[in-house]
Amino acid sequence: MTSPTLALVGGESLPAQRTYDNLDPADGSLIGTVARNGPAEVDQAVQAATAAQPGWAAVPTEQRADALARLADLVDRDREQLARTESQDTGKPLSQARADATVAARYFRFYGRVIEAHYGQTIPLGPDTHVYTRHEPYGVVGNIVAWNYPLQLASRSVAAAVATGNAIVLKPADETPRTAVALGALAIEAGLPAGLVNVVPGLGAEAGAALCAHPGVSHLGFVGSTETGSLIAHAAADRVVPTVLELGGKSAHVVFADADLQVAADAITRSILQNAGQTCSAGSRLVVHSSVRAELVAALAERFAATSLGAGLTDPDLGPLVSARQQDRVRGYVDGVRRGEVVVGGGAPEDERLASGSFWLPTLIDGVDPQEPIAQEEVFGPVLVTLPFEDEEEALALANGTRYGLLAALWTRDLSRAHRLAGRLEAGQVFVNTFGAGGGVELPFGGVKDSGYGREKGIEALAALTRTKTVVVRLS
Repeated sequence: MTSPTLALVGGESLPAQRTYDNLDPADGSLIGTVARNGPAEVDQAVQAATAAQPGWAAVPTEQRADALARLADLVDRDREQLARTESQDTGKPLSQARADATVAARYFRFYGRVIEAHYGQTIPLGPDTHVYTRHEPYGVVGNIVAWNYPLQLASRSVAAAVATGNAIVLKPADETPRTAVALGALAIEAGLPAGLVNVVPGLGAEAGAALCAHPGVSHLGFVGSTETGSLIAHAAADRVVPTVLELGGKSAHVVFADADLQVAADAITRSILQNAGQTCSAGSRLVVHSSVRAELVAALAERFAATSLGAGLTDPDLGPLVSARQQDRVRGYVDGVRRGEVVVGGGAPEDERLASGSFWLPTLIDGVDPQEPIAQEEVFGPVLVTLPFEDEEEALALANGTRYGLLAALWTRDLSRAHRLAGRLEAGQVFVNTFGAGGGVELPFGGVKDSGYGREKGIEALAALTRTKTVVVRLS
């Protein structure tokens, strides 16, 4: 068992006054304990960030970029250990955790490069007036991240915040705090000022709530459920604090009769089985033309049935869900289906080797009622449902027919149709004949409707983390 996972505040580890257990989702065993921090520790972190931020904001962007590049190098150096920790905490296959560590380093390099070109503007207002804008940091930003991609989410939060001259207090998810704390330690090793990056593990109702309510936090970011996002938005509104919310999704693959079905089947399989379906942008609904429905369902069933399951560190195709509680949640949705055929999966595996873990078989349910909870709500498991359609308008109605709007994919050889429907899909990202589960570091990411507001990733994240000041100078 590892030593306790402690808060990192002002460059130092804080002693734990209380702890809670961190469990391995592959077998339910105890990995270690986590500091159960609360308002007092959050206040220390905000004070440390407040002290460190002004000096960092005054550092030239070239030097900030160099520091982020050093941090990227350290993430690369520790890639294997970070990946193994991530795999054990989340249950995800080791190869996916390695990919997450690679992307984490990429965030620091990307924002280190683009920050040097994040200029203000001059505004022509006549010969006697000089007008320009400045991008200024908010000061101390607070970020609360989800448990499904802890290292990636922490890295994109820290990289964008630090690049723009902010300091950050990061609250990792209850279940997966270890890589975030490791990242904070690497920031110190990279030469970032102590107190610039602070990581405070704990329970959402305690440490998370304290961070949202703290008067020293000037900007909030959250990745997680719509229900919790709403609470955070209310807390931010009470203090008139800007917020970026990346919330749930119920993303649709819309497959037309002219699509390359084998290519689509491969991508659809990856999009729902990656990270055991515990991805906000997972393609969990298959909106398919009735003429190719049977062929595509058969192709998917073959792929689902061939999926290997096991502990993440053994690098199977599919690891466990993050917890027994999440397994129960998935079971409730699947068992509650009133209409539809379970083509493959539908329950926990019967293999005795996996009985103590939080596993769920790849599940394909054909022909569900579009209004059933399993077709409307975020299951967060390896569960795909199909919804047949006859024409474009019905396809569009089904694709847009949930309260979410994070991501969608169109599968068709008709590019006129693809561009036409991309503009009508209610989603923050639309993929055509591919699927990116949120896309790359460079692609702005966020949703519409109950999937949240604001954008992370890409250059747009820099705008979200700075406020524009306009300066007007009379020249005569």
